Amino acid sequence: MPPPVKLRPKQLKDAINDYLWRRDEELASLDAAQPLTLPFPEYLRCYAQELSGDSGEGQYFAIETARGKHIGNCMYYRASHQAGEAELGIMIGDRAYWGKGYGTAAVCQLLEHIFTATGLERVYLRTLEANLRAQRCFEKCGFRRCGKMTQEGRNFVVMEIYRGHWQRLKKG
Repeated sequence: MPPPVKLRPKQLKDAINDYLWRRDEELASLDAAQPLTLPFPEYLRCYAQELSGDSGEGQYFAIETARGKHIGNCMYYRASHQAGEAELGIMIGDRAYWGKGYGTAAVCQLLEHIFTATGLERVYLRTLEANLRAQRCFEKCGFRRCGKMTQEGRNFVVMEIYRGHWQRLKKG
């Protein structure tokens, strides 16, 4: 059974952890990104602006342990209500919580939120082909592989889950 986690809206107090995680080379590489080089005051200003805006294209959450420790982030974005789909992303930034089921618990909670609070029918994601740990997490949550793609010289696996499949999994 996955450990209990809490998803909550992002807050300004999350900025320092997010900044440190985005500067980390290994975490950036798992996210197919370059480590952040922006000075913290500038990052904080951009972060505060981002928190105050509502694009209507998704929602960003902090992942906390049952004791309230911020260990990562998850989100859905690129939401298209016309297409009925959105992309999902997750990062467990605190390495002490890797491989212990926190990512699985967070993704399952996020799917619960998406499929009960929005009209979206499909959630998809892209993960690096070499990131087998992430792929196992997504498969545990009900995602299925639906393709591959190459972007900027990196190979990705594309995975998806539909509302109907998620509902059948919940019924057991």
